[in-house]
Amino acid sequence: MAIRLSSGARTGIAGSSGIKELFDGGFIGIFTGGQPASADDAETGSLLTTISTTSGTAGISLGTAGTGVLPKSADVWSGLVGTAGVAGWFRLYDSGHLTGTSGTAVRMDGNVGVSGSDMVLSNTNQTVGATLTIDQATFTEPAS
Repeated sequence: MAIRLSSGARTGIAGSSGIKELFDGGFIGIFTGGQPASADDAETGSLLTTISTTSGTAGISLGTAGTGVLPKSADVWSGLVGTAGVAGWFRLYDSGHLTGTSGTAVRMDGNVGVSGSDMVLSNTNQTVGATLTIDQATFTEPAS
């Protein structure tokens, strides 16, 4: 697994913000290829879709944390695929959705696959016009 936090996300977590405060209202970009070496780096590959609440412009909503686990809300998280390709990685943005190279943007990157990945999809092959829906998502803070 290859979760990478941006400098902005690490600073927020080290300060007074948690994952929910940092990413509630944010967006998830799903890209082709391999993820950048750092979440501070510009996006690589082609953007397949942007995941938001019910395929709209409203950001995603996170649920209520319990026992170190933060789930997605009951809202539908989905996006319309605009470019065909194979999903390889994702970037979770905060509500500012700042793209490109940045040392202050709040972002989290991870790999995508059909199993054993940071984001598991039933099919990584995406076709134009299809709706990609994220049915389950949890963020777990390790106990040790």
